Amino acid sequence: MKDSSSAGLDNTDVNILRALQKDGRLSNADLAQTINVSPATCHRRTQQLIETNVIEGVRAHVNPEAVDLNSVVMVGVVLDRSTPESFSNFEQAIKKLTIVLSCYLVAGEFDYLLKIRVKDMQSFNKLHSEKLLGLPEVRQLRTYFVMKEVIDNALLPF
Repeated sequence: MKDSSSAGLDNTDVNILRALQKDGRLSNADLAQTINVSPATCHRRTQQLIETNVIEGVRAHVNPEAVDLNSVVMVGVVLDRSTPESFSNFEQAIKKLTIVLSCYLVAGEFDYLLKIRVKDMQSFNKLHSEKLLGLPEVRQLRTYFVMKEVIDNALLPF
């Protein structure tokens, strides 16, 4: 276990976070029983974690195959220029594309790495030509189709 004390978290906080990462649907009573504290203490501590943005939200983890989004595509984006304005223009535009699951500013061969889920290669081809190529400041896109997801959306290791 990593030392969580530098983040101001004690063992109760860490236990709440671990339990909720595994099952965000736990009722307060079940969570309290799981971490061995009173329901009142559990509720107060959980609310504090929410108010301090340690817990940013709770949402359902949807099975991609159930909603016909079977293919993962990673896209490396190279911008025309490396200026604050170019980065800002690209970031504002990419935030509007709901099909993009993740967007990371990276060091290396390209400027940004995108994670996208689509139905199939044909769907990606349409997205590529109609949306991605038209993003501001983009010079080049490098596409990588994921053949197998080994680890996806793992729990935070604390």
